[in-house]
Amino acid sequence: MSRIDETREFIPVRIAVLTVSDTRSLAEDRSGDTLVARLTEAGHKLADRAIVKDDREGIADQLRVWIADPEVDVILSTGGTGLTGRDVTVEAHRDVYEKEIEAFGTVFTLVSMQKIGTSAVQSRATGGVAGGTYLFALPGSTGACKDAWDEILRWQLDYRHRPCNFVEIFPRLDEHKRRK
Repeated sequence: MSRIDETREFIPVRIAVLTVSDTRSLAEDRSGDTLVARLTEAGHKLADRAIVKDDREGIADQLRVWIADPEVDVILSTGGTGLTGRDVTVEAHRDVYEKEIEAFGTVFTLVSMQKIGTSAVQSRATGGVAGGTYLFALPGSTGACKDAWDEILRWQLDYRHRPCNFVEIFPRLDEHKRRK
């Protein structure tokens, strides 16, 4: 079972938050606010925050900017993971992934099932890695953002989490580039 190893020192992670919406501004961005509050309360650092329209290229462009930024370790996006024609966040994430973290969507669905039952089938939450940066696309509801953070990301982004976590493998995410 997972646990926090108090003998290990906490390592703050630099996290950028991207809200995908045609209608929200920062003043109305409750899901983005939820993620910012949770990550800072956990001791992590907000690296940057932005809102982009539901446009595949625009989303991918913002992801690439942050992937290239050495001050960003993790990108959390919220919105655009549903099934409608405007929901293109998952496709934009996959446009930039080097590797997909397939189990993230599965675990998110299991967590969601406990809260919203079979409606969880409508989410396409995803996670991946690109340029040594973790990326996670979360649904746009505050409840989904809380669930993803509280049940998955809070633990996986804590270096003290045992038996393993995302933070401890940061140095190895781009090891293929160093091989001769």
